[in-house]
Amino acid sequence: MVTQTTAPRTAQGGPPLGVLGVVVTALFVAGLVLGTALAGGTPFPSPFGEAGPIVAYFQDHTLAVRVGGAFQFAAAIPLAIYAATASSRLHHLGIRAPGATIALAGGLLAATFLATSGLISWTLSEPGARDFIRPLQLLAFAAGGPGHVVPLGLLLAGIAVPGLLAGLLPRWLAWAGLAVAAVAELATLSLLIEDAAYLLPVARFAGLAWLIAVGFKLPLHRPRLNA
Repeated sequence: MVTQTTAPRTAQGGPPLGVLGVVVTALFVAGLVLGTALAGGTPFPSPFGEAGPIVAYFQDHTLAVRVGGAFQFAAAIPLAIYAATASSRLHHLGIRAPGATIALAGGLLAATFLATSGLISWTLSEPGARDFIRPLQLLAFAAGGPGHVVPLGLLLAGIAVPGLLAGLLPRWLAWAGLAVAAVAELATLSLLIEDAAYLLPVARFAGLAWLIAVGFKLPLHRPRLNA
């Protein structure tokens, strides 16, 4: 008779992944909501819009831009911790394939670009940056848009592939992660085609939701079979 047992618990190397995912998402969404509220309901301008309204927005809503940038920067920190913790967890679960390293690299890149975008946005709120609003906004978009979302897809794929092949995650959840990761990689097109920019929020928010779900589903220990 074959029974399934779980290895004895040992101390977890890092904070709970699910909680980290919630914190990342909460900080990022809070930045969007507070920034919009402080701007009187005016949404953050698209980098593809006309220069006049864009410059006026950054000149008239410096507090909104500063707060949004600060929260964006703050969200990058738990994202980096998530990537490091997830990679360590996969190694602990016996994953020796490149997936764990890909997840770490993708997560750290995504966090770095998100933090960079937040710092550039903060810079945009300073009076000394008024002569450079357009180039700084484009840099903030490049870093926080495709620069962040495309590596985020690597984080998702790096967890989803071993999660699927090793049976660490429900199959539907692993396949969902791969689908979102594919959309994230396609978001590279936003650098070439303006209409492809819609892929960015789709991949970003679906990816954050997936990271939360995986954070609560990825096991601490790999089940083993005893005869």
